[in-house]
Amino acid sequence: MLKVKNRFGYKTHLRRNNIIRWTAIAAALIGLVTVLVPVFAGRISRSGNERQILLRLWEEGAYGEALAMSKAALAERPMDYFLLTIHGFSAYQIGIAQINNFDTLTYIDECIWSLRKALLSKNSALNNRANNGRVYYVLGKAYYYKGVDYADLAVKYLEEAREASYFARDTAEYLGLSYAAVHDYRSSVAAFTLALDPASYEAGEQESGPSDTLLLAIAHSYIALGDQDLAKAYLLRCIEISRDSQRVTAARLLFAGILKNEGDFEEAEAQYTIILNESGENAEVHYQLGELYAARGDTTRARAEWRRAIRIDPAHKGARERLGM
Repeated sequence: MLKVKNRFGYKTHLRRNNIIRWTAIAAALIGLVTVLVPVFAGRISRSGNERQILLRLWEEGAYGEALAMSKAALAERPMDYFLLTIHGFSAYQIGIAQINNFDTLTYIDECIWSLRKALLSKNSALNNRANNGRVYYVLGKAYYYKGVDYADLAVKYLEEAREASYFARDTAEYLGLSYAAVHDYRSSVAAFTLALDPASYEAGEQESGPSDTLLLAIAHSYIALGDQDLAKAYLLRCIEISRDSQRVTAARLLFAGILKNEGDFEEAEAQYTIILNESGENAEVHYQLGELYAARGDTTRARAEWRRAIRIDPAHKGARERLGM
C-alpha cells in the first residue's frame, strides 16, 4: 500500500509542476504579446500616417519634401515598393525643373535607381505588369532625358507602359522622339500619329492641338524617310503656330533646305532672307545661302556668304571647309 501511495503522490507532484510550468509560459506569452502588440500597432499606424503624408505632399506638388521623407523612410525599408515609387517620381519632377543640365541628370539618375529597384521588389511582382504602368512610363521619360545614348531604354519602358495599358498625354510624343533618336523613323512617325490623335488616349487631355515641338519632330522624321511633301506640310504648320523664334528659325531652315534640294532656289532664298530679317544675323543661314548660290553657279556670292558665316561663328565647320581654312 505504501508503494501505491508514493506512486500517486509522485504523479500529483508532476502534474502540479506541469501546471506551474505551463502557467508560467502562458504568462510570459501574454506579457510578450502585451509588449509587442503596441509596438507593431505603432509601426502600422506610423506606416499608415507616413503613406498619407507622402501622398498629400505628392498631390500638393511638394516634391522636395516628398523626396526627403521617402529617402529617410527607405533607410529602414529599402525595398518598400510605395516608398521607392514616390521617391523616384519626386526625383523625376525635381530633375526636369532644373536649369543646369548636371543637376537635372543627378536627379534623373536617382529617379532611375529608385524605380528600377521598385520593379525588383516583392510588391512589384504582386502588383504585376498592369499596376506597374506608371513606373514604366516615368522610367521611359527619365531615360529620354539622359540623352540619345539611352534612347533605346526610353523606347523599351515607354512601350512597356503601353503594353500595361498606361496612357498619358505625352506618351506617344516621347515615344516618337525616342524612336527618332534610334533612327527608327517609321515607328517614330507611327507614334507621332498617335500623338496627333488624342482620342487614342485620355479623352479631353489634348488642350489645343499639336505643339510646335511635336510638329518639328514629325517633320524631321519625314525628312529622314524621304517624304519631303509631308515634311514641308508639318514645317509650315510649325511656322504658323509657333511663338518660339528658335523653333521658327529651325523650321524655316529645314523648309528652305527642302526647297533648295528641289531646285526652287528663289523660294529657298526668300526663306533665308525672312530668317535674317526676323531673327538677325545667323551663321548657319549665311552658310546655307552660300550653298544655294554655289548650286546656282554664283561662286562670288557664295564665298561672300561663307565669309559672313565665319565672321559670326569663327568655328563654323562647313564654312571653313568651303573656304579651305
